[in-house]
Amino acid sequence: MALEEYRKKRNFSKTPEPAGTVARRGGKARFFCVQKHLASHLHYDLRLEHDGVLLSWAVPKGPSLDPRTKRLAMKVEAHPLEYGEFEGVIPEGYGAGIVMLWDRGTWTPETGDVDAALEKGDLKFTLNGYKLKGSWVLVRTSGRYPGARGGAARAGDARSWLLIKHRDDWAGEIDIADFAPRSVKSDGDFEDILGADTPAVWLSNKPAKGGDAGAMLATIIERAATLKAKRSTTKDTRDTKTKRPARRTTQSAQRSQKKKHAK
Repeated sequence: MALEEYRKKRNFSKTPEPAGTVARRGGKARFFCVQKHLASHLHYDLRLEHDGVLLSWAVPKGPSLDPRTKRLAMKVEAHPLEYGEFEGVIPEGYGAGIVMLWDRGTWTPETGDVDAALEKGDLKFTLNGYKLKGSWVLVRTSGRYPGARGGAARAGDARSWLLIKHRDDWAGEIDIADFAPRSVKSDGDFEDILGADTPAVWLSNKPAKGGDAGAMLATIIERAATLKAKRSTTKDTRDTKTKRPARRTTQSAQRSQKKKHAK
């Protein structure tokens, strides 16, 4: 099954992620997204719709618009299509952390047979997203490439690919991850997602400790707590202002009734 590995790694009674089904959709447009994921390490998950699921690659440093820059992309398990709109907090277990919908749009393969291109290890495609556009290629490598989690990827590791931007009008030297860091879904950053009312499930999580991601996470949690406190104070103020006129209206009505009965 296309989603067997995805489901095997998750406890859906604890994670808000969708269990999902293989859902083949009609039409030529294929969905793609990039989810910025702060887990044990900060990375970006590139997902391309194909045959009813989202083919997925974890890109540790994020996509680069510079054709001279080859970014490591580790192929991971396919995800359900519903996952493409997911943004929130994974409380514990596999992938625990904060997920931001960093980019989304449609993609078009530059080959007639996607499966054959994947088998060959050379998938060329065009992206039409908010942040990522133009022609790209995913190339499978021998596995000897620095930048994988915990060091270099293992030799012969079929999961090891490179994500490379082709030279076109959408290429450039700008660091798109740094230039446009926020969500295309909520326009928020990690602390906004964590500080929202609904994903207050973080208390049950065991966040990463140590390293850059751990330090970043600690800062985000602190900022999220501040955001929540401000929102709570603002809400209490609004509620107080809303309730006072109601009480005055009630008191006025009562006085009017007393005058009426006195007559």
